[in-house]
Amino acid sequence: MQSIRIYEMPVCKMVSSGTGMFGAENFNRFEAWFSSQKRGLFPRDFLYWAGDGFVWLYLYEDGMEVPPEFEILNFPGGLYAVATDIDQKTDRDFMNAEVDKFLDQNGFERDLSRSELGNIITSPLAQKIMEYEQMDYYTPIKARVK
Repeated sequence: MQSIRIYEMPVCKMVSSGTGMFGAENFNRFEAWFSSQKRGLFPRDFLYWAGDGFVWLYLYEDGMEVPPEFEILNFPGGLYAVATDIDQKTDRDFMNAEVDKFLDQNGFERDLSRSELGNIITSPLAQKIMEYEQMDYYTPIKARVK
């Protein structure tokens, strides 16, 4: 059984929180806004580290009402290797080694031109039962140059 999956994100638009940290006003407003959106089959929010803080993204849909303080960005999409683990308890070195092994065996390499993403995939009901949340870690990838 493989523990890494490949996911292709389409070119799309994303609503951005701007750079910040959890507990910051812009993050609190962003979370309140996207939490008010109808929950779908899969989470539509993604987080990445921007060097001086996090940026929270939410998949934009035509006609969506977005507060003026949040920018709508063009997101380049692309291929990602996705691993799942327990939020805030991930052994990143082990996970990265597993991702790299998978990529090597399947003709891919990391795409360092794009940011790694993450999102919580656990529903509130599952989190209540398990008492923790699972997180998907998205590593940008591309075909290995031969």
